Amino acid sequence: MAKRLTQPADDEKTQFPWHAEDVEAVLRELDTRREGLSDAEAARRLEQHGPNRLRPRSRQGPFMRFLLQFHNVLIYVLLVAAVAALALGELLDAGVILGVVIINALIGFIQEGKAEKALEAIGKMLSLEATVLREGQRREIPAEELVPGDVVLLREGDKVPADLRLFSVRDLRIDEAMLTGESVPVEKQTNPVEAGTPVADRLGLAFSATLVTSGKGSGVVIATGDTTEIGRISELVTETPQITTPLIRQMTQFGHKLAIVVLVISVATFLLGWLWRGQAPIEMAMAAVALAVAAIPEGLPAIMTITLAIGVQRMARRNAIIRRLPAVDTLGAITVICSDKTGTLTRNEMTVTSIATPAGLCEVEGVGYDPEGRVLADGQPAQLDQRPDLALALRAGLLCNDARLVHEDDLWRPQGDPMEAALIVLARKAGLDPDSEHEAWPTLDTIPFESKHKFMATLHRRPGGGELIFVKGAPEQILENCRAVWSDEGADPAPLDRAQWEQQYEQLAASGQRVLAAACKPAPGRDKIEHGDIQDLLLLGLWGIIDPPRAEAIESVRQCHEAGIRAKMITGDHKLTALAIGHQLAIGDGQSALTGRELEQIDEARLGELVHEIDVYARVSPEHKLRLVQALQAHGDVVAMTGDGGNDAPALKRADIGVAMGLKGTEVAQEASEMVLADDNFASIAHAVEEGRTVYDNLRKAVLFILPTNGGEAMVIMLAIVLGLTMPLTPVQVLWINMITAVTLALALAFEPPEANVMRRPPREPRQPLLTRFFLWRILLVSLIMFAGTFGVFAWLTTGGAEIELARTAAVNTIVLLEIFYLFNTRFILESSLSLKGFLGSRAALIAIALVIVFQLLFTYLGLMQNLFSTRPLDLGHWLLIIPVAASVLPIVEFEKWLMRRHALNHPKRQVGSPKR
Repeated sequence: MAKRLTQPADDEKTQFPWHAEDVEAVLRELDTRREGLSDAEAARRLEQHGPNRLRPRSRQGPFMRFLLQFHNVLIYVLLVAAVAALALGELLDAGVILGVVIINALIGFIQEGKAEKALEAIGKMLSLEATVLREGQRREIPAEELVPGDVVLLREGDKVPADLRLFSVRDLRIDEAMLTGESVPVEKQTNPVEAGTPVADRLGLAFSATLVTSGKGSGVVIATGDTTEIGRISELVTETPQITTPLIRQMTQFGHKLAIVVLVISVATFLLGWLWRGQAPIEMAMAAVALAVAAIPEGLPAIMTITLAIGVQRMARRNAIIRRLPAVDTLGAITVICSDKTGTLTRNEMTVTSIATPAGLCEVEGVGYDPEGRVLADGQPAQLDQRPDLALALRAGLLCNDARLVHEDDLWRPQGDPMEAALIVLARKAGLDPDSEHEAWPTLDTIPFESKHKFMATLHRRPGGGELIFVKGAPEQILENCRAVWSDEGADPAPLDRAQWEQQYEQLAASGQRVLAAACKPAPGRDKIEHGDIQDLLLLGLWGIIDPPRAEAIESVRQCHEAGIRAKMITGDHKLTALAIGHQLAIGDGQSALTGRELEQIDEARLGELVHEIDVYARVSPEHKLRLVQALQAHGDVVAMTGDGGNDAPALKRADIGVAMGLKGTEVAQEASEMVLADDNFASIAHAVEEGRTVYDNLRKAVLFILPTNGGEAMVIMLAIVLGLTMPLTPVQVLWINMITAVTLALALAFEPPEANVMRRPPREPRQPLLTRFFLWRILLVSLIMFAGTFGVFAWLTTGGAEIELARTAAVNTIVLLEIFYLFNTRFILESSLSLKGFLGSRAALIAIALVIVFQLLFTYLGLMQNLFSTRPLDLGHWLLIIPVAASVLPIVEFEKWLMRRHALNHPKRQVGSPKR
């Protein structure tokens, strides 16, 4: 036996191009024969090559997923602070800090687990059973036991169990959409094809996991498991690196800078208080811990996770399942969507859209397999009793047909070839009942479709007596065998103007339609037909068939364009078909497209130029899709890739966000993606983009709300150390403020509805930092207000003789009330909040404020809380001091907004508070 049994994947890497070799050469290479292997040889090869299955990809276990929740530089700083507090004997402070960290980790861990469970019901791709010849006998065996050299038998309805070199076919058609993007089943043959032929055109091969739609055939196994074409794609997915999302990059950048600043300031504060002010080292160490805890927004990771989780839940209600939380944000930054065509932008349901008969061109309403719609002649419903030419053409498509159309669960489904099913739908739309027609026109004999003849013929007895042959097939074959054009009964057939009909055929094909031709021939007294009878035919007409675009996809593409997102179609289908569908969807100019072969001739520099000019790419391979995504990313685009087939998986993984189909999508595609559409509806992507932009807006509002609190707290502690005063806030009190307001007030911002212009503005610049200059200014302004108010109340009370615990309690309540008033400011970054909408327009904000007030009352007056946080009860006089001080933030920030809006009006090209591209 030959030692080398390699995959038929890539001619440049494969020494033996299976599709380019004669069948006998393949059998010799595999040391096998058409009668199959012996049991002993099959067992030996199974041990050598292993089971016919894809290697399971390693998944992170629950423990590792939980540990990864701590992989955040801000969390590291908090852990250091906890260890420091523990070393200083402050067990309560250390315990609270660790508790906050663990809560954050649990939130992220639980949400990620929920997202993974949403996909657990996805079935396996590979076939479970295979029909083989072993010892010359036909057997049913588990597909996992197939080995190179096995002879496999295929029939209609089978899932191909391994990659095969076919050596016998009879009307064999295989649906390869999940692998190649081809929208109709591929007609297979046994002849070799040229080396270097794209996967979609390797007609002598059958690929693992594809589906036999009609006919039968047999072939020899040339690759199993990971060496199959689908296995090669899976390996390509594994080797493709995961792209970090814009939010993660921004948060990482922000976290590193903040951590450095916090550590430098904390160490400097410790040294300043110890060496300059002469404070005790232990006291200064605790002050440094308090400063670190005050400056770090420990609630931010939790708010980010919860806000993203809320976005996930909203998207799930709109049929978009998010598998990784940060992908929610990435949707808001998308600049380009690269979409597969078949089943994603189109219905993956063949539809007859036009009929050319001798009397003229008719149009057909309706799409898909639902027989709703009309056949129109000159814009009016066609009357079959007045159009015998049309009636006979419709009967030819209905009767010369091996497919069936069944109605199950309120859905019409095809059984057999989708193009033949489309002809049955057409007949139903015109009012013909299949059962009645078959009864009125009984079939006497059939010549089944064969690839070498390119036609199918049936012999029927007519209702009024006499016999008639119907023929349908490839237009070039039918026109070759026609002598005239059908005319009304009793009239002489009109001469065939072949040039005219060829022009009609070319026009239909140029519009992206697949064309079939129909003809007939009287056969009086015959009860059998032979191939020799298929000549001197009378042409009935041409059918134009297309996989139509989804109506909702057309609207979604329009919305994406309006939102500044460019849509690109990247498909394995034919160039003309892709151009036609692209034109209907408003993708591209209807004229320009690149094929996979053309892409291979283009270097990276030229591709970088073309990728922003051309939006339609046809007949491409997985490597081509991956290369296009990389070219877009190299020019700074944030790329989404949608698809449903295994051929889409590498590009899905490489893209900034992969969007897989949930109903028709393969497991490989879904595993490689960040988002799965439960309804396979492209329109859900536009909804998801809107939700992603809203989530990012709300995250920015949360940052704008949380950071001034940390800034104000840090300023208060630093000033106390510099002046040698008692600390106004203890570490546990700082943690109380940060967490109680973060999980209530800041969380309320996660429920803010989309802004009115969210889908009418360009995508944000992905390289823009999380904190813009405007945000830094607003954070500094509010930090100063919070610092001044909090320190002022603390100093007022302590200079008035109040005990330190009472003054600290008042300081904590001051900063919390400052946050309550500032929450109203933050609901609108620039728009005024001084309105009923601003104060009462958010139920979540009102509930959060009520909860915080209850918590603060417990914090101030409950004995247990007083023991934990060293607080004291406040009287009415204290509140009359605190409330006006806290309320001052509202008018100050609203005045700042007014100034910023005036600045924006005077400088319209310099937008304030929103990202620019």
